[in-house]
Parts: sequence; C-alpha cells; structure tokens
Amino acid sequence: MFFSGDFPKTRVIAGSAFYIYSEMSNRRTRRSKYLSYVLRHNPQSIGIELDAAGWVAKDTLIAASRKQGKDISSEDISAIIRHSDKRRFTLSDDGKYIRANYGHSVDVDPGYEPKEPPEQLYHGTARRFVPTIREQGLLPQNRQFVYLSVDRASAMSVGRRHGLPVILEINARTMYRDGYTCYQSDAGIWLTKQVPPAYISIPDKNQ
Repeated sequence: MFFSGDFPKTRVIAGSAFYIYSEMSNRRTRRSKYLSYVLRHNPQSIGIELDAAGWVAKDTLIAASRKQGKDISSEDISAIIRHSDKRRFTLSDDGKYIRANYGHSVDVDPGYEPKEPPEQLYHGTARRFVPTIREQGLLPQNRQFVYLSVDRASAMSVGRRHGLPVILEINARTMYRDGYTCYQSDAGIWLTKQVPPAYISIPDKNQ
C-alpha cells in the first residue's frame, strides 16, 4: 500500500493540477453542449428569442439560464469560444451578443453571402446511411443546411459520432457552377441546401 508521503511532492502537485484542468475542461464541454442546444435548437426552453440572424444578448442568455438553474457566466462563454477548435459560437464585435455559427434546426438567416467553394469538400457520415445517400444525395434532415468539411480529418470526426464512419467526397465547385448555392460560415464550415448524388463520390477504401 502506498501513501501520499511515499511520492515526491511535485508528483502530488502535478496530479492535482491535472485534476483541476480536467474538471475545467469537462465544465466547458457541458456548457458548450448546453449553449448548442439553446442557440441552435431550442431557445424557448429557457424563454429567450433569437433575432432573425440567430443573435441574442449575452446578458439575456445568462440571466435566463440562471433562472433555469444553469450556472453559466460571461467568463464561461468567453472560455468556451476561446478553447473551441470548431468555432461553434461567435460574439458580436462589441461582445454583447452571441450566436451559433452553424447547426441550426430553428429558422434563422445567418446572412452569409453565396461563395464559390473549393474544388472538393468532404462529408462524414455513418456507413449505414450510404445506400440512402446513393439514392437521395445529402439532405439537411432536421437542420437548415447540409454541412461540408474542408478536410478529411474534420469529416472523419463528424462521421464517428454517428457510427462506423465513411467519408464522402463532394465535387463542390462543379455543384456550385451547376447552380447549387454554397455558403461559408464564420467557423469555416461550408453550407448548402442539398447535395445531389451526382456530386458525391465514395473512395474505394470506404466501400
């Protein structure tokens, strides 16, 4: 049996620091998921309304959250945005308003201008959906848009959330030039209303 005194003090301190960091990271993750739910899907759940572009006053969001027993602060929101590699949220230039950058199922108009995409983009999904995608293409389902990634790694990360992942290659520039409008979100993710089967290819290693 070992006791704390058997280990160098530096090792105990390092372990404590790791625990604190892990708890902070878990706290950010929980609050990020909460913000995603409210700002993308159900603002009414805490009694707030988004404007036409998806913005809401940060102080309004915090006050409404606390009334529902959700302990979230302005510092929490800043930390979530600062540490998020997926740039899920944006603050207005004056820092008073917040919105989700993408992923909405509620009806908002983020105000993105049509833009010509790269030659190729990617979409991560689960293998079990491939037969339907071959027939129908990619549809937004319960979201406003189909979301496309700029690299395979990001698409793979999305696909893993749904099951055994498959990466679809999208002939994005050809699709755009054929009349299908594309947008790029503030997070760098590409959006479009649909991707017909003709513009989708599945590499042999995904078959």
